[in-house]
Order: sequence, then C-alpha cells, then structure tokens
Amino acid sequence: MIRVLLVDDHAMLRAGFRTILGTQPDIEVVGEAATGAEGVALAARLQPDVITMDVQMPDMDGIEATRRIVADPAITASVAIVTTFDRDEYLFQALDAGAGGFLLKNAGPEELITAVRALAAGDGILAPEVTRRVLARFAAQPPAPAPVVAPPRIRTDGVPSESLTEREGEVLALMADARSNAEIAAALFIGEATVKTHVSRVLQKLGARDRVQAIVLAHRHGLT
Repeated sequence: MIRVLLVDDHAMLRAGFRTILGTQPDIEVVGEAATGAEGVALAARLQPDVITMDVQMPDMDGIEATRRIVADPAITASVAIVTTFDRDEYLFQALDAGAGGFLLKNAGPEELITAVRALAAGDGILAPEVTRRVLARFAAQPPAPAPVVAPPRIRTDGVPSESLTEREGEVLALMADARSNAEIAAALFIGEATVKTHVSRVLQKLGARDRVQAIVLAHRHGLT
C-alpha cells in the first residue's frame, strides 16, 4: 500500500486528490495538511511514501517545506510539487530543494495516479513540458568545474569501480531524454527488469535520490 500525504491550503483540491487516489486499491491517503509547516510535521509523524506539495501556502511555502523534508534523514518520502503556477523559478527551486516530481494542477487524474506510483517506486516524474525546460536549462550551462558528485567515467583497465558501465551510460542518456523504463527497454532491446537494475545502479553511483535528480546531475556535469 502506497501511503500519501496531501499538503495544500485549498480544502476542495485536497478532497479532489483524496477522491482520485482513493479509487486505487494500492494507494491510501493517510493525512492532509493546509500549510507547509503542518506538512513537515505530519511527514515526520505519519512517514508517508509520497507527499503531494503545493507551492504557495501560508506559514511556510512548499519549496521550503520540501527542503526540510528532504533534509531530514528520518523521513524517506518522495515529494511531488503540484502547482497551478507554471513558472521556471518554482520548477528549479523545487528541484534544488530535492523534489522528486513536478506536476501542474491541470494534469488529469491518471497523471496524478501515475506520478504517485512512480515516486513510490523511486522514480522521479516531471510533466512533459517541464522536462523539456529542465533539459534546455542544463544543456545551456557549461559543465561544473568541481562537481559535488565526481563525474563517473568508464574504466578501461577492467578494475571494478563506481564508474558507470557503458550500458549504464546508455540508460542514463535515455533517462535524460525523459524515457520511461518500458521505452528504455525497447530502445536497448532488454527487459524492463534489467532496466530497473541499471537505473538503480545509476542512481547509486551518482548519489542521486531519484531519476529527476540523476537527470539534473547528468546535465549539470556534462555526463550526457
């Protein structure tokens, strides 16, 4: 069962999300919060798997709430920013804060359900129009001279290391192209279970929390 916490200052929107998610047998809404501060407190107490987070709220905005949740090692939930405002500053602030997803409130019910399941599985998710802006932003930036995460390199001496293998590099490139596991499997002629293994290894080696963070790191440090 995927446990979800809803954080939004609009009670009607929370009710709508609860209704949509409540139709799924594998998803349970375990709590609701009307402010960012309440969301942080409930995240620590309820230990949800996924948190949907609004941006503009009283008391504490969703970006700061996300930053605090992600920084707390006792909280393992993935956060999806769900907002009406399609603004670049919100998008990139959310990613910098550690959000694993960014959706717009005009998304359909199926997109919300898919996002919750993806985040619970450890996958990041971005709205398609948002993905293009993320890739464009980091593609326009020069590689960082001293990255926090050292760029993994393919070793040629056969010595085991934490470098990406050639196949993992291919998987990372397709992840950065916003491909799903199924699409990656089709492109590389391998099974989805194998793709999941490669994705897990890529995340581990990059020190990334989820796919979104891996994509950001890859473009920021010129790995794709």
